[in-house]
Amino acid sequence: MAQWTILVLSLCGVLHGQGIRPPTVPECCQDGRTRASRGQDCSVLPLISSSQTCRISQEQCCAAAAEDDLCDSGVAVGLATGECEQAFVRSEPCRSLVSKRCCDCCLLGLMEAKRGSSCEFQGLTLGGLCADTAKTCCSRNTADEATAVTEPPQASAAAHPPMEPDSCRASNCSQLCVGRGTCACRDGHRLREDGVTCEDVNECLTGSHDCVLGQVCINTPGSFRCQREVGCGTGYELWDDNSCQDIDECSTGLHNCGPDFTCTNTEGSFRCLPKQTCSAGFTQDAVGTCIDINECVVLPSPCPPVHACVNTAGSYACRRNVVTCGRGYRLTEDATRCEDVDECRERNTCGDHGCVNLVGSHRCECRTGFIFNSITKLCEDINECRYYPGRLCAHRCENTEGSYRCSCTTGFKLSSDGRNCEDVNECDDQPCSQECANVYGSFQCYCRRGYQLSDADGITCEDIDECALPAGGHVCSHRCANSPGSFHCTCPPSGYMLAPNGRTCQDVDECAAGVHTCSASETCFNVHGGFRCLSFKCPPNFRQAAHGRCERMACKFTQDPASCLSLPLRVSFYNITFTTNTPVPADVFRMGPSNSVPGDDMVFSLVSGDEEGYFTVQQQAHGGVVSLQRALSVARDFLLTVEMRLIRYGTEHVYVAKVAVFITHEQPIVSG
Repeated sequence: MAQWTILVLSLCGVLHGQGIRPPTVPECCQDGRTRASRGQDCSVLPLISSSQTCRISQEQCCAAAAEDDLCDSGVAVGLATGECEQAFVRSEPCRSLVSKRCCDCCLLGLMEAKRGSSCEFQGLTLGGLCADTAKTCCSRNTADEATAVTEPPQASAAAHPPMEPDSCRASNCSQLCVGRGTCACRDGHRLREDGVTCEDVNECLTGSHDCVLGQVCINTPGSFRCQREVGCGTGYELWDDNSCQDIDECSTGLHNCGPDFTCTNTEGSFRCLPKQTCSAGFTQDAVGTCIDINECVVLPSPCPPVHACVNTAGSYACRRNVVTCGRGYRLTEDATRCEDVDECRERNTCGDHGCVNLVGSHRCECRTGFIFNSITKLCEDINECRYYPGRLCAHRCENTEGSYRCSCTTGFKLSSDGRNCEDVNECDDQPCSQECANVYGSFQCYCRRGYQLSDADGITCEDIDECALPAGGHVCSHRCANSPGSFHCTCPPSGYMLAPNGRTCQDVDECAAGVHTCSASETCFNVHGGFRCLSFKCPPNFRQAAHGRCERMACKFTQDPASCLSLPLRVSFYNITFTTNTPVPADVFRMGPSNSVPGDDMVFSLVSGDEEGYFTVQQQAHGGVVSLQRALSVARDFLLTVEMRLIRYGTEHVYVAKVAVFITHEQPIVSG
């Protein structure tokens, strides 16, 4: 059936504290129709939005739905009973008027159908509601008759018996009669046990109301209403219909405007306007001062097309626009508008990079190693060395166009991966005048006997007048005859022999000559003036991996696995001999990992063997060096235990080196 609406005017108040999204107009309409189906009064609906459009939609949709229900009820009574005079006598006047009207119009349609009319009601001006109702009932009756002719009647338990025209005439129903003496109730009511009387349903007690937080439910006959609990706020008052209405402070005398001001009411407040008037083009501010009106903002389109409005004191002026195109645009040929410039086709701004044209701009698709600058609109080189410090190169990183290049510090060369650095053996290039010893990242020059390293360059070896050396620094065992660049020495008859260089007395290597007294389980190690019998044996929980090196056994095979885990991974044995009066500081032993990984953390320490402080451990970039710090003029033997703790990738590894240092006399001590 078509929808009909009844105009119901209602005032709504201002809802405060709505921090959620305002409902749409269809949502407001659906809320009104839902409340009408529950029997609520459409004139006092609880508002769901402060919008006037929402309020009107909510109330009118509620009224339309209520009218549809009332009209459908009247049509049902007309179809069931065939009379409308007594059916709505006890109903409310407003509601019964709509139901009775629809009932009468339905009977009119039924009578037209019995006369065989076409249901068009030509010549009758019934109005939209009555005309649609009459046509619906007429068409329905015609369809029922057609069905009765084409289909034979069948008995059914669910079929309604034909209604007698006067079946409700003698009924004593308190509200509605639906035929054959059966009573029914309107929305918001329920039938009592006597089957005749209707009683009101208290929606506030049954919980069927929809009052929200901040409202209290108040029952009404056949419905309910939601009463606002909190106030309306400053400048508003609560009316009986649960709406908040503005207070007119000017008419009620609640304003504080002085005698020189005129009170003007506003929504929720008021304004005091000075009585002084301003000339055309000016208006007064809150304190009565005349200020200029910006006609360019206030007036809608004050100037003709292609003109710009310029505000002036008390007026305004119109100036013809001069089309100015921004960056990335240019004027069309007729100079009336701007069009996009295709920078990719006309300017090739991206060079050998990819280019994508945009409206008013462009974007470069940069090659690897470049990044697009949204301000300059160009591809700029990425400085990988700055963005990824310490992660690309082991030593030094040098940025290049679109890439980067790694380099190494002095003493190192770039490995095959182009990132890591490996030690360079400088001695291959023979940088020293005599002897060269490669060290990690550098080299050390040494001079042969009879020469000393020049203090000027540290590379050249200068001749030493061995015979002129002070006491304690004899270069010959007995007599010395110096000559330019050389000298002649003689040695004692036993225990020593003249070295091949003819400058020093060389001890006889008892180990090589087989004249030592070491047992079969011991190792003979030659020193100046004698030899040492050394015994190599791995400590507990270690096994011999090679000569002079012991590795820790798997801890699960030991008697104390917990203590085993704290042992070093490897223990290495080294034998080193030095002569007395060796210049200090002198490097004795170097220790470090076989390969260097960025992020390694190494700690070196002398665990034992240097109780008198003759040696020190210095940590360098890629290892540690044990050096002799105090000169020794007498022969001494030391057994140093050097420990290296390497932390790599968060795991600590311990390595131990047993270094036997034998300090012997440089030459035989000769009495006298």
